[in-house]
This record gives sequence, structure tokens and C-alpha cells, in this order.
Amino acid sequence: MKALPDIRDARVDGRTVLVRADLSVPIRNGEVVDATRIIRFAPTIRDLLSRGASVVVMTHLGRPGGEFNSVLSVRPVAEALAREIGHDVVFVPDCVGGISEQAAVHLAHGKVLLLENLRFHKEEEQNSRSFALRLSIHGDIYVNDAFSCAHRAHASNHAIANLMPAFAGPSLLAEVAALTAALESPRRPVAALVGGAKVSSKIAILKNLASRMDHLIIGGGMANTFLAAQGHNIGRSLHEADCVPLALDILAVAVANGCRVLLPEDVAVAARLADDEPSAVVNVGEIPRDMLALDVGSATVARIDALLGECRTLLWNGPLGAFETRPFGQATFAVARRAAELTQAGRLATI
Repeated sequence: MKALPDIRDARVDGRTVLVRADLSVPIRNGEVVDATRIIRFAPTIRDLLSRGASVVVMTHLGRPGGEFNSVLSVRPVAEALAREIGHDVVFVPDCVGGISEQAAVHLAHGKVLLLENLRFHKEEEQNSRSFALRLSIHGDIYVNDAFSCAHRAHASNHAIANLMPAFAGPSLLAEVAALTAALESPRRPVAALVGGAKVSSKIAILKNLASRMDHLIIGGGMANTFLAAQGHNIGRSLHEADCVPLALDILAVAVANGCRVLLPEDVAVAARLADDEPSAVVNVGEIPRDMLALDVGSATVARIDALLGECRTLLWNGPLGAFETRPFGQATFAVARRAAELTQAGRLATI
């Protein structure tokens, strides 16, 4: 924590602050349908404006693969951010180049600018220094307030930090403080719930947690890879066949460190991922070959709820299912409610 310079200690009056945020929010029909990340980020913008700064915001959205995709434009994010901060947000249809540079140069004092999706340029995920230089033109000071992206060596949060005065934002600092407490001196028993789509993106995280936690709960698409590693047929479910050996390694690390792993015992399956698609809950040993596992089932939720009742600290990263699509968020929301109840009762610290 001492090594992270705090933007709240920096002089920003009359300067343009370039902020890396994570505003990758679900959008349907051009409208933001869950503004949680925008709501959490808004205080950072309001604070900078109150201290006399102008602000340029950059973010990614989804995985467009380095190509323009109108469905993944962040234009709707600009509208939602403006509503949240009560201040106009100018949207620029690119994140580098003449149009965005001119918009930043002529940005009036106390105004906010949002750049188009960073990942429309392949150089972003390549951590290109030249791309970072083009981004740096948009501000005098750089701030990383995107904890959920901070582990990625991408141009907007890694290469750029070596090119201009760099600071941590309040959201990132709060997350680091909470994570430090959970990993270094947690109240035990401590559990980690790790979900999301891919094992490959969280190998280091999973191995680290397996050596530190009392319990490791695995959900989301990555759970399918672990189930496949245990010999289960997972039908057409999302999984990474080449990561099966890694899944077995992680399970071995857990066993060696006395960490108990909770994998799904039942799952919600459907023929496709779509809103209100007919679905059924089956045991993990009975997944039909033509179906997709898209959420964990009620028996698994009951096991997780019971486990949380025994724990004193919960570290949660990633959903249990495809929660953006009805009804495959049921498990995620049910466990979230349980964690919230226990936290409000003072029985569980949840990060």
C-alpha cells in the first residue's frame, strides 16, 4: 500500500486527469442494464471535478478482438455516467488519433470526456508502448482506478504508467486494502469463491488462493473445466480442454495445503444461452451431451450457503453462472444475498 501513490494527495487543479476505469457493463439494445460499476466509479469523477480537474476516462467493453464492433461501443456508458455524476460527458468515437486528441486538447476546464472502447485496437492487449504513448496525449496525470483490470499487462494500465505521472485511484486503493486484509490477516475460517469463464485467466490466482484459504469454492464456466478434469461429461458446456492438467494441479495444491475445494454437484442446463431459455437442473454426472451447463444448481447453492455460515471471511471473485442472462443468475444472486445477510449480521467479512 505504501508503494501506491494516492491521487487524492496530488495537485490536480487546472490539469487534465486521464483515468483508467473498468466500465465494462452489460448493455442491451443500446442501454446499460446494470450500472453498478458506473455507480461505484462515479465518486472518483466527482472528487476530481470538485478539485478543479478536467477528466478523460478510458475503459474497455467486452472482447472485440482488436476490431470495431458497434455492439461493444461504450457510447451508452457515457450517457449512464453523465446521469450518475449529474454532469455532461462528451463521448469521442475513438480512443486514439486526431479526433480524440483534439477533443482532449480543447476540453474545457471542469469537463468530462469518455474515449471509445480501448479494445477496438489490438495494441491495447499487446501492451504496446507506442499505443500507450498515443493514449498519454489525452492527459497530464494518469490514474488507475480499475482494480479488476490491474492484473493485466495492457497498454492502458501498464505501459502507460511509465510514461506520465501515475497514481492509484480511490476505488483501486480500497480494493487493495480489503484484499490485503483478507489474504494476510483474515478472520478464519476463510473461503474464496472464484467464478467466471476461464481457468487460464486465473491460474495464478487459483494456485495462490489454494495455498492460503481454508475453503475454495469454484463456479462459473471455469467449474466445467474442473468437472471435466474429474472425468465428468460436460456436454457442450464452455470449458478449456487444454487446461484440464492445470485444474488437476490446482486441486493438488489445495489438498497439499489443507484447503477444501467445493465444486458444483448440480447445474442448470439449457440448449443455448438466451433469456428465458427452457432449463433444468441436473446432477453433474447427468449433463446431456447436447446441453450447456450455465449455472450451478440449488443443491450446490445450499452447500455454499451452509459453508458461508461456518466462515468468518469470504473473498469473492466472479459469478457462479452466466448471470447476465435470465434465469442463469439465480445462484449468484442467492449466494450474494446470503453473504450480505451474514455480513450485515457481523458474522462474515465479505470482499
